[in-house]
Amino acid sequence: MVVREHVLSERTPGSGRRPAPRREVPARPPETPAPDPDRPPEDTVTPGWAARRLGLKPSEFELAVQLGEVRTVATGTPWLRRVARAELRRLAEAEGGPEGLRERLRLVGAGQGAALLGISPGRFGRLARCGCFTPARFYVNRYQAVVWLYLATELRQFAEREPELLTGRAPAGLLAMLAAGMDLRARGWRGRRAEQLIGQTDDPWERVAVWAALLAPDELDQAVEDPRERACLRRLRPALISTGAHAPGSRDAAAGMLTVDDPVELRTCRLSLAAALATARAARPAPLLGPAEAVPGGVETWPPREGVEPSGAATTGTTATTGATTALTGTMATTGTTEAMGLKPAGRPVREPASRTGRPRPLWRRLLGRA
Repeated sequence: MVVREHVLSERTPGSGRRPAPRREVPARPPETPAPDPDRPPEDTVTPGWAARRLGLKPSEFELAVQLGEVRTVATGTPWLRRVARAELRRLAEAEGGPEGLRERLRLVGAGQGAALLGISPGRFGRLARCGCFTPARFYVNRYQAVVWLYLATELRQFAEREPELLTGRAPAGLLAMLAAGMDLRARGWRGRRAEQLIGQTDDPWERVAVWAALLAPDELDQAVEDPRERACLRRLRPALISTGAHAPGSRDAAAGMLTVDDPVELRTCRLSLAAALATARAARPAPLLGPAEAVPGGVETWPPREGVEPSGAATTGTTATTGATTALTGTMATTGTTEAMGLKPAGRPVREPASRTGRPRPLWRRLLGRA
């Protein structure tokens, strides 16, 4: 009875015929998707995953990549890097392991550095201003003073290489540099950062963008006359520092460390840019980047800009630190003169026009004389 009901239920309504039995079609094997050239290989991981695997903080891992302690691979997107799993295995099996890597990344300030070298903080600051050792990083404290940080391993190497500079009277050349008010800390950090970025890319236009990132807008306009090339370089320029490394109130002081202001350094930077630009032009024309191809890490946006054009052609202004700041390494002079910052000479009344939006202009705009 059950079978009969089942048979009747399968008959077509309104007819006495039984429907033809269905043919079973064998399942097709799953198709293998075509390889995506833009998809990163599976044998690589993101920097965040690699940092957690090595037990490093994001800032420590970023420093390790900058110093070449952790090798990265390109992804096809400008300045976006990944880490190979083989590199993680190499670091885990290396002598000292992750703990040894963390020790090589240890940063010290002026006080700790002076104690490490066995000298006074004042002498340490004088040696640092003369460029005897190069800062690896900096930050702006709550008093708007720039604090430089140094690698402990490099300080130990300096003590072994130049023990005579740690005791007795300083050489005449160093004394003359100090008497002239020379401070090479910012210049040394910028040069070091440029070398790190150039070592991370083989693209000729990205290498030009590294030197372009160190120049003020007016200097870049003079060095690169083609507006199409300038627009390309502004979109390709890398972030010299992490955008979240400093509080919003201290970004003006940090921005002054990112732009070349010394005449000798400016001449060297422009020569390097000209050589890299000639190599890039010989390789291929400047690539056109659309709005969707923004560079990860971002173009430097310090000081903050108003009215940025969507084409990416807007540029940052030249910023100088305001007032002398006393850090652990000693007193730092302000960068730039009154004329270079666009201020009117003392004794004349300064009229403060409102911005285009009707609100008071930010301090960095008033210093640069911008609307």
